[in-house]
Formats: sequence, C-alpha cells, structure tokens
Amino acid sequence: MKGLDILKGKYLEKVENDATTLSLLGRGSGLELMKQTILKDKTFILIPSEAAEAHEFYYIIDGEIQAEIEGNEVHLIKDDFFSCKKLEAPVNFTVIEDVILLSVSNFPVFQYASKMIAELRKIGEKVEHKDRYTFNHSSRVAGYAIKTASKMKMTRERTESLFLASILHDIGKINIPEEVLKKPAKLTDEEFDLVKKHPGDGADMIRDTPYKDIANIVEQHHERVNGRGYPFGLTGDEILLEAKIIGVCDTFDAMTEDRAYRSAFTAQYAMDELERLIDIQYDEDVVKAFKQVLLEEGKLIDTP
Repeated sequence: MKGLDILKGKYLEKVENDATTLSLLGRGSGLELMKQTILKDKTFILIPSEAAEAHEFYYIIDGEIQAEIEGNEVHLIKDDFFSCKKLEAPVNFTVIEDVILLSVSNFPVFQYASKMIAELRKIGEKVEHKDRYTFNHSSRVAGYAIKTASKMKMTRERTESLFLASILHDIGKINIPEEVLKKPAKLTDEEFDLVKKHPGDGADMIRDTPYKDIANIVEQHHERVNGRGYPFGLTGDEILLEAKIIGVCDTFDAMTEDRAYRSAFTAQYAMDELERLIDIQYDEDVVKAFKQVLLEEGKLIDTP
C-alpha cells in the first residue's frame, strides 16, 4: 500500500562484532530507528553531544543493565526506558544479562557506529586470539578513561577519540609471540624490546583505517612524564592528554587484575602506586581525576 512499508525480519543495514549487533530498522525525516543487542558483561557508553538539539531514546526490549549515576547504582530491566538530551557527562552501562535495546536518534548514530564496529571487529578479533586478557582489559580501560575525561571536562570530540583509542590501545600486541604475552616469569631484555614495539605497531595499524586521527594517542600510551616511557621518551606536555589518561587507567587495570605472572593487587595498593609516581610517570591532574572516579564507584574508601 502506498505510504506503508512492511519489512518482515529485514533490516536496512546490520553490523555486528563479538559483543554487539546493531540493526538499522528505518531512517527518515532526520531520525534513525535501531535495534541493538549487547552481550552479558560488556559495556556501552553514552557520550554527551555538543549539538544542543541531539536527542536519543532507548527502550529495553529484554535483558538487564546497570550504571553508576551520580554515586547511585541504577538497574534497568525489560520495559524500562531512558533518554538523553543535553547530557552533562558520559554514562557507562554494564550489561548484566544480554540486552536488546530499541533506540531512536535524531542524529546519525548508525553511520558512525557502523564504521566503528566494522573496524573494531577486524582488529579486535585478531587480538583476542593472541591474548585472552586483551579485550576485557581494553573495555575496562575505556570505561575508566571516559569517566576520567568527564572529570577533566574534555570535549565530546576528544572524548570519542579517547574512547576509540582506549579500545584499540593494545592491538599492536598482535605482533608479540604468544609465549611472550603469557610468560609467567620476568621477560628478558630481548622479549621486553618486543613488547615495547606494540604502541607503534598498533598506531601503524590504525593509520591504515578511517581512525588515523587517534593513532598518536595509541602510540603514546606508554610514554611517561619524566621521559622514561616508550617508544619515544616524550616528556610532560609533549604527551597527549588522552594518552596520559590511558596510561593511568591501563596501569591501574593491569595491576588490579590477575596476570600470567602474578595475582591481582588491591585497588588501594594500585592507587597508592599511581600517587607515588605523580610527576615521575603520571600526570597529577589525571591521577586526581581518576581517583575521584574510583571513590565515586566505591572501589576506594575516602579517608581523612
């Protein structure tokens, strides 16, 4: 019938990776209607838009998600819904049970997400086969980084670049032999030289994608403010702020998770180490902002 479209089980476009399936159901008059499935234990982030007219609406068809919002834990389940307009800070959701979302947006989310997911899938799948820690680690680092950026009042454009760089920061490890990645003992000098190549290797991979603008962030995430990092030995303001944020979040997550060569440290121990190394390895403003994130999440206890 004229004016009526019936699409039984068909999508205008569909993209997917190991964590997410995003289907475009319809578009027109400046709107996009989408269905998104996200798997258990994965995360997704709502990022504030600089466009005052941007408006997104989400309806939970099935599943459960949770988020820390202004210090309160919020759980959302089937038939709950939420919307974003003039969002003041990023919101990081964790999927408790596989979730199916129906969303409507008045700006082109799908076009951006489609390209992003396609590139992450191609690179991320390779990395997961090399190192079983990498994907979950990168996802956690991205969550920490976005929240830290919010504390530091970073713009939406820079926050989006930070998010992508956080997800991709370790992709250069694809070139490190598996026996080195999983070695339970101290690395030899030769093995550590291989590890030190991964920021540059990752940046080179990204420069061949539509995301070449974030390559320098990835390349610098192991630089340290005293010039003792790698691969270039940059100091202070020579290091991008986004890279400094990833460096802090990356170190904290690596310390507080089990690794092949040691058991996890406590959050307090890891934070004490970061604070001890302020202006030696890590930027003071970044560490302070990150600590505030951990305090609000209850991972640290604020003591007088």
